[in-house]
Amino acid sequence: MSTFLGVLRKRALAPSLASVGFAERGFPVTHTDATARLEAVPQAVVCGFEWAIEGASLWEIERRLALVEPEQRGFAYEGATMGYTILDAMPGGGRERTRALLEGPGKRHIFLTYIGIGFAMARLPRPLWKNILPELTGVAYHPVMSWLAVDGYGFDRAYFDTAKWVDGQAEPVPYPWAGRPEYFRRAFDQGVGRALWFIHGGDAGAVAEAVGRFAEHRRADLWSGVGLAATFAGGSDQNGLARLRRAAGEYHDELALGAVFAVKARTYASYVPAHTHLAAGVLADLSVGDAQDLADRTERADGDDGPEPPYELWRERIRAEFRPAAGRLAS
Repeated sequence: MSTFLGVLRKRALAPSLASVGFAERGFPVTHTDATARLEAVPQAVVCGFEWAIEGASLWEIERRLALVEPEQRGFAYEGATMGYTILDAMPGGGRERTRALLEGPGKRHIFLTYIGIGFAMARLPRPLWKNILPELTGVAYHPVMSWLAVDGYGFDRAYFDTAKWVDGQAEPVPYPWAGRPEYFRRAFDQGVGRALWFIHGGDAGAVAEAVGRFAEHRRADLWSGVGLAATFAGGSDQNGLARLRRAAGEYHDELALGAVFAVKARTYASYVPAHTHLAAGVLADLSVGDAQDLADRTERADGDDGPEPPYELWRERIRAEFRPAAGRLAS
């Protein structure tokens, strides 16, 4: 059960559902059924965060999250991970709540729970980041996919401080995440790309224009984030996705990479909505099954101990499948 202190924490730290909505954020989004489903994503995150920051037990968190519809449940786990991570970072908090969540009911949502850690990073001073990632046992993709925490940090900054990180295209100060500070900005931009999909309500033209305002060296990672968000979260129909693919142009391999990673995350969580099937076909010319197979067969290869993070090596092997030399059709 929540404590009085937990209720105070929720009141002080949890944003309202309205405050994360598109209108309240000032995003140029026209309300439709599709954008309403997209707007439900940050609201699901808030719900998970509220339950966790109150100090609800893992048993209670699991049962509350089970009441969230399957399409949005992973996002609620993002919020719960964010809340537990902040609690664990407080003096005397330890890291047991987050570790128990990620090793337990959050295991199948590991891709999104890493993102929840990134949301917490946006609210904690950098000195606390050193121990923010718990040591996990028996959890697949740990720590390879922990770069999604940096992605989540980038998404959060772009979503909640859009003027600085999107309009002003600011770049973050590097941080030695996983011992590789040189990759920090790239993972950050992947999260910014995901945020652009939400900020513009899945409007392909507006998203492409936003990406084009960034420096050229940042656009590839932004496009991969766009592809991941469009495929995982939805928000567009077949015609809109086709426009998005055309708009990506030379960055189609990045867009398709994001789509494949989104399929991997959805299938790993054992729930694949119709919009993910649609986006995989339009953006990557793949069925969900083929996209999952591609992700699985490229997951590891010799040489993963080199200077590039294994995460980026995995991304590169997927990306290479969509280049003309690989025999695939590029847009």
